[in-house]
Amino acid sequence: MKKLFMVLALASVSVAGMAQNETPEMKYSVATNSFWSNWFISADVMYGAFYSNEEKGNDFKKSPFTDYRRNLGASVAVGKWFTPGLGLRTKFQGIWGRHVLTDNADDNAIKFWNLQEQVLFNLSNLFCGYNENRVWNLIPYVGVGVLRNCSDNEYAHGGSIGLLNTWKLSKHVALNLDLGFNVSDDDYANASAGHAGYGHSIAQTDRYFAAEVGLTFNLGKATWNKTPDVDALKALSQSQIDALNAQLADAQAENDRLQNMINNHKCPEAQTVTVKEVTAAPVSVFFNINKSKIASRKDLQNVQELANVAKEKNAKLVVTGYADSKTGSAAYNQKLSQKRAETVANELVKMGVSRDNIEVVAAGGVQTLSPISYNRRATVAIK
Repeated sequence: MKKLFMVLALASVSVAGMAQNETPEMKYSVATNSFWSNWFISADVMYGAFYSNEEKGNDFKKSPFTDYRRNLGASVAVGKWFTPGLGLRTKFQGIWGRHVLTDNADDNAIKFWNLQEQVLFNLSNLFCGYNENRVWNLIPYVGVGVLRNCSDNEYAHGGSIGLLNTWKLSKHVALNLDLGFNVSDDDYANASAGHAGYGHSIAQTDRYFAAEVGLTFNLGKATWNKTPDVDALKALSQSQIDALNAQLADAQAENDRLQNMINNHKCPEAQTVTVKEVTAAPVSVFFNINKSKIASRKDLQNVQELANVAKEKNAKLVVTGYADSKTGSAAYNQKLSQKRAETVANELVKMGVSRDNIEVVAAGGVQTLSPISYNRRATVAIK
């Protein structure tokens, strides 16, 4: 039995390590919730098929449906998800069980309970990314605990492995199907009655399979919050700086042009020149990775100014969409850059710019700005 516990411990450590490695590759990252978030309770009806150490040497049928093996029971569990892919639950299982001494169902009936601490691994979230709208989740688990044969007043150490399937019915309720395999020391089935001489290998343990159907109830907050896209926030700040720098450069160029006109003007009469500052430099609108929805509506403030100038002068605007070349294929980035450009063009139309005065260009995946996330953008410029 010690060997079995070592195997279960190693399995839990290895899979937990896998969960840590897979989490950064999810569709999006999630923020850590408070201690009181993501708790759940479940209640199931159990069908159990028992295989006792005492039947060794007897040619009993192995079918889990024979009446001297099977029995009904129930289970309840309470647990918490610490990440979308890793959780713990405490599970109490039992009521009616078997120790298979004979092929007579009445001889084998006992009352028992099994208390386990189990580690849950949500493979759907670990490998496919967290999605709060996902209906089906595949959740293997491993656990250790203690069993008691109440009829014979025997205790034993136990271990379990299993596969939990859940189907979302609502935000707080899920249907679950739990298939588990449990092993214990041969003490569980009163080994002292003539089988104490067996060793504690897996072949000499008491075992039972359990199929459970029931409901899981999520308590309190049952979802996970997205973490902010840091790259996008940096890009938004950089876009504001780029816009200011562009305005300064444009104003300086206009001042130089006016100064040159004054220096070369031959008319002796003094003239007063009124200059209206025009922002002609491209304005950037940024997007999150793999998205064609504008990351921040604040970017449209600069676009509005450019749209006003274009309407006043009946000028044409060029909207150029970009994607970063580090993610996605060239064909996919071409389509994504087109969508981003179309999104900004639609915003310009809402601002009153004629669609005939808007030219849309898809530049595909590029790496002109650093960091690479700054390339997830669309620019607007007066043609």
